[in-house]
Amino acid sequence: MQDLFVGKPYGEEAKFAARAVSMAAKLCREIRGEMVTQSLEKSDRSPVTVADFASQAVVARLLMDTYPQDPLIAEEASQTLRAAEGAKTLEAVTAYVARIHEGAESEEVCRWIDHGDGKTADRFWTLDPIDGTKGFLRGDQYVTALALLEADQVVVGALGCPNLNHQIEPEIGGEGVVVVAIRGQGCWALSMEGKSLGKLSVSTITDPGQARVLRSFESGHTDSGKLEQIIERLATAHPPVLMDSQAKYALMAAGKGDLLFRLLSPAQPGYVEKIWDQAAGLIVVEEAGGKVTDLRGTSLDFTCGRGLTENIGVLASNRRLHDDALEIVRSIGADRRLKAD
Repeated sequence: MQDLFVGKPYGEEAKFAARAVSMAAKLCREIRGEMVTQSLEKSDRSPVTVADFASQAVVARLLMDTYPQDPLIAEEASQTLRAAEGAKTLEAVTAYVARIHEGAESEEVCRWIDHGDGKTADRFWTLDPIDGTKGFLRGDQYVTALALLEADQVVVGALGCPNLNHQIEPEIGGEGVVVVAIRGQGCWALSMEGKSLGKLSVSTITDPGQARVLRSFESGHTDSGKLEQIIERLATAHPPVLMDSQAKYALMAAGKGDLLFRLLSPAQPGYVEKIWDQAAGLIVVEEAGGKVTDLRGTSLDFTCGRGLTENIGVLASNRRLHDDALEIVRSIGADRRLKAD
């Protein structure tokens, strides 16, 4: 990795991001392996809670050491850990964080987590410590996603993907991979140890009938009815690829998928995407040659704080299929906000 980014603008930030998400993703994998048993109920979120907080603490501490002036906007806050009922969870989080930051104490860990309560600035980072909560619990796909924004634009993004292999294909418990991108310079795959696995490029498919649609494993995350209409109108010969998390963006960057639709769910008509859910995935796809907009074809707007309040859903593609996909989205009315019941 030293040679890969040497001398590049934002090269040091890219090395940092790749290292941070690799460390956090590997720690999440350890936590899941040690805390999840066959008797775990699906409603028991304790392992993912511990992993979320531990992952955020690890990355935040690294950021504080490396770029102390840069704010961080992240998903978690330590308030629940500081409460009496959170004491056991905090103890577990601290023990896992101490595997990386030796001697870590509970108060320090809470302070590192709360470093993620930053505000947008001319330059700031955004983190999703575990993107794909249900995938994590099922032992399927999840990622740690970190991105750097400067002048309202994503300039570096990294995805730590513990359940993708070096060919950027799903492999549960496999080697794991990091996908990292720098604005204007490209997108690369790295091993979890930082070895370059090559530059990534989206597919060259132009025929909607050959499109491979990447969709969320959880039907509640989308409008299943409208998504089925889109797939029917594409007349694609391929069944949708079901996958949690921004790992879908890694597959698209590697040419293993062509279209991704984030439709508004009827159950959450007012839902607004969070910046940490999209920033790293966006630059990974764009720097591999793809395109990311909202469902109206508008660029994602990262100027509104923690949420993409000016956007409706997300459409990502290999660029060649983007206009066709937007036309289908418009034709079924999926480009408009839903009315609450």
